[in-house]
Amino acid sequence: MLIGKQITVLGAGVAGLTVARALALRGADVTIFEQAEAIREVGAGLQISPNGARVLHALGLGDAFAAAGPRAEAVELWDGETETRVARLDLARHKPNDEYRFLHRARLIDFLAEGARDAGVHIRLLQQVDAVDLSGPKPRLTTHQGAELETDFLIGADGLHSKVRKALNGDATPFFTNQVAWRALVPARDDEPNIAQVFMAPGRHLVSYPLGHGLRNIVAIEERRRWVEESWTLHDDALSVQAAFEHFGPTVQAWLDQVENPWLWGLFRHPVAQHWFGRNAVILGDAAHPTLPFLAQGAVMAIEDAWVLAQSLATHDSTSTALAAYQAARRPRTCDIVEAANQNARNYHLSGVKRMVAHLGLRAISHLAPAKLLGQFDWVYDHDVTKG
Repeated sequence: MLIGKQITVLGAGVAGLTVARALALRGADVTIFEQAEAIREVGAGLQISPNGARVLHALGLGDAFAAAGPRAEAVELWDGETETRVARLDLARHKPNDEYRFLHRARLIDFLAEGARDAGVHIRLLQQVDAVDLSGPKPRLTTHQGAELETDFLIGADGLHSKVRKALNGDATPFFTNQVAWRALVPARDDEPNIAQVFMAPGRHLVSYPLGHGLRNIVAIEERRRWVEESWTLHDDALSVQAAFEHFGPTVQAWLDQVENPWLWGLFRHPVAQHWFGRNAVILGDAAHPTLPFLAQGAVMAIEDAWVLAQSLATHDSTSTALAAYQAARRPRTCDIVEAANQNARNYHLSGVKRMVAHLGLRAISHLAPAKLLGQFDWVYDHDVTKG
């Protein structure tokens, strides 16, 4: 039912570009509205786990994905202050056939945009949509310039502050988690081990991994009472993050000494949307289920959503049935992912006796049954939406 179907996608991020290619490959006529003057991404790294990699391969983007960043060898948990290793999840040894990669978000956006265009997707820049009206037979968009446009079918891939989500659900009220995050890129040698390292301490932790192409990604989290804006474009002084982690070991200190002008954003919890679709409109990615960054699944969930939505629209007789099937397939899983990320945030910041007991347990499992430690995430990484 997708051959020739005209579809408008709001947003040229990971969710929008992936769903646009997935739909265009199935015969849809897809146009993306992007408010920026160019498709670009601010400096940040991300991890793509096997559940996302399977979708990228199924969309014919496997080679571009492999060229975008190094394959991950392991994930390690460290005591940040003593710099002693707590646990190691050896991906290369225990999951040799699964593809985990580290990459700069801009490289992901670049090959997704190229893939969308190659599939025939039209990308219209400088198209800021201020309002979405779903009360009529067709979705109606009002642009920043005051123009009103109708579309046959609308997909909201417009992120945290989605206009489509608001039209479907009304206003949501996120709450500040009393955590802030700094993001930074620093130089790295390309021969460094491809390992994600998490350095933990009471009330704070730091995650770092190499991105290839001479870069290392750093995300540093601190608990604090002072509110910080939820923004991906707010900068902070490098001295702030250095002071927050001054008691960490030399490895972290050496990285932070290289940080200049880091990004800072407040971490907020958003409810998973109750309603993902309406008449000829649907949401996906952060528009539907924003998540904290403590399971590295934000981009991957958007990629999974894109495949399931396109497949559902292509295989059901009616749009309403397709969208209901899409929400039924995706909402329970994304709710579980959001809650698991929330739980990780608490676990990384333990203090006192709880911290001691938890670290002893992790060390024991890592030494005696390392595959079991990694296996607790099988429900995340082994999931394959392309076989659904």
